Amino acid sequence: MRPSILAALCGAAVTHAIPTIEALGNKFFTSDGNQFYIRGVAYQLVPDDPLVNEAQCKLDAALMQKLGVNTIRVYHVDGHANHDGCMNVFADAGIYTMIDMDTFTTYILPNDPFWNNTQYDSYVQVMDAFHKYDNLLGLFVGNEIIAINNQSNAAPFIKSAARDLKAYRDSKGYRKIPVGYSATDIAELRPYLQDYLTCGGNASENIDFYGINSYQWCDPSTFMTSGYAGLLKEGKNFPVPIFFSETGCNKPGPRLFEDQASIFGPDMNEDWSGAIIYEWIEETNHYGLISYGPAVDPTVTGDNIFDGFTRAGTPTPVAPDFDNLSKQWAKITPTGVAKSAYDPNIVSTRACPTSTAGGWLVNGNVAVPTLGATLGTDTYTTAPSVSDSAPTTTSTENAVPGSQEVTGMAAGLVGVMMMFTFWL
Repeated sequence: MRPSILAALCGAAVTHAIPTIEALGNKFFTSDGNQFYIRGVAYQLVPDDPLVNEAQCKLDAALMQKLGVNTIRVYHVDGHANHDGCMNVFADAGIYTMIDMDTFTTYILPNDPFWNNTQYDSYVQVMDAFHKYDNLLGLFVGNEIIAINNQSNAAPFIKSAARDLKAYRDSKGYRKIPVGYSATDIAELRPYLQDYLTCGGNASENIDFYGINSYQWCDPSTFMTSGYAGLLKEGKNFPVPIFFSETGCNKPGPRLFEDQASIFGPDMNEDWSGAIIYEWIEETNHYGLISYGPAVDPTVTGDNIFDGFTRAGTPTPVAPDFDNLSKQWAKITPTGVAKSAYDPNIVSTRACPTSTAGGWLVNGNVAVPTLGATLGTDTYTTAPSVSDSAPTTTSTENAVPGSQEVTGMAAGLVGVMMMFTFWL
């Protein structure tokens, strides 16, 4: 065998050395049979795709290893780009990725939702681009689409996206990559949204995991006073893995990350699967764990400078947040269960919520819209049991537009979209 071929095969073996992850019941398991808890950071250095710069990924992955990161969340990627370099770098570092499939132009709209072929094709491109990587943990069909109660008529369209992407995944023979959703933490929508996205008894339509972007725990706080006790109650024995897809309140500051002991300890680790800290890079919102240099005037332009911050180079920890999180994660030792000893049938089955006055608008187990559907003027039809034939879909018009309550990544979405044109 020629040395060059041998080297290539060895490289391929390294690429696929990391165990894959599946969702089973309300837990994640590695292909080795161990329960997996997410210790993650949000990673979006640039508006479009941070996973195309292998040199930068190497610098960041090295520091992430020291922090204790095992997962990154990336909100926007280019489905046409080559991600081999960065994905292999993170795999070698033992770091998984969770990727949002939507883009600035294809996400499901909250007030006038639709699910069409343009969106589907764009999401499929992302799945096609990333399915081959063993360190792909999961794919999001949406992030904070529903932020206030009068936008809840968009929920069936989230199910539509999950159904169609899971069907595509299976038709292509891809492994069972978990497909899920990341929700805004809005009291009026809990637990209706999480229950709806996992109800009805048809696993092909339901999400495989549920993330919550929650900033309830603002140090100093406790498990009982922060609101986490309420989140645990609503997510107790949930039918799919549930975790914090964003967390890390920075008011009043500094962040102590004392909530990590509850998330990964006996308070929550039986029912929750970890947390993703917002965020890796320091920006104007001051959530960053690292920086690539001091802030500059927002009008300054140049290579890797955007919105007043340098977005490439050697990452430098932001004090004291980086060290505080590192110390917390160094102390956690969540007690999981082996896949061989776990019975996924013990999890609860959630009833589809009924509509409430001035609150949740979707009444029961409504038929999931077909590809190409838009929000119409009729009422959602009640879905038959999974053994019945497929229904004809109609839907309810959302007559009351609302402003979006935003935190974390969503807080900067409008500004990023405005500046995205300048970046290009």
